[in-house]
Amino acid sequence: MYKIIAKDGQTYGPASVEQLRVWMAENRVNAQTLAQAEGAPDWKPLGEWPELAAHLKPPPAMGTPPPYASAPSAASKIPAGICGILLGLLGIHKFILGYQGAGLIMLLVTVLTCGFGACVMGVIGLIEGIIYLCKSDEEFVRIYVTGRREWF
Repeated sequence: MYKIIAKDGQTYGPASVEQLRVWMAENRVNAQTLAQAEGAPDWKPLGEWPELAAHLKPPPAMGTPPPYASAPSAASKIPAGICGILLGLLGIHKFILGYQGAGLIMLLVTVLTCGFGACVMGVIGLIEGIIYLCKSDEEFVRIYVTGRREWF
């Protein structure tokens, strides 16, 4: 049985090895979380307890971006598709996908032609929005995120 000092500074326990393994899987504790075995005078990080160290997840490698830092992803499929359908003449869907050049071209064609080019850009945006929404997430990422395909 162990007591731990959690991230909030509170002491919890006694907890069994099985309970600590569950907390490790839930990322509630990590290798640096201080723990004290029942009857032991010292507090040590969980990573130093042999019976617990094997169950700890390794820390992320240095230089590896966190999962939320990758952009764009399949999560941008729906916003890009809807903006392509509704605001395609302004190229907003291109900016969502990180295609600043293509988005700027669509925006400038619409503005610099005093709206005459808006019809063409609107049709292109409508078609691209529908295409985006009809693709599976994997196919969308492969073509438009990884492959960086800017048009249709």
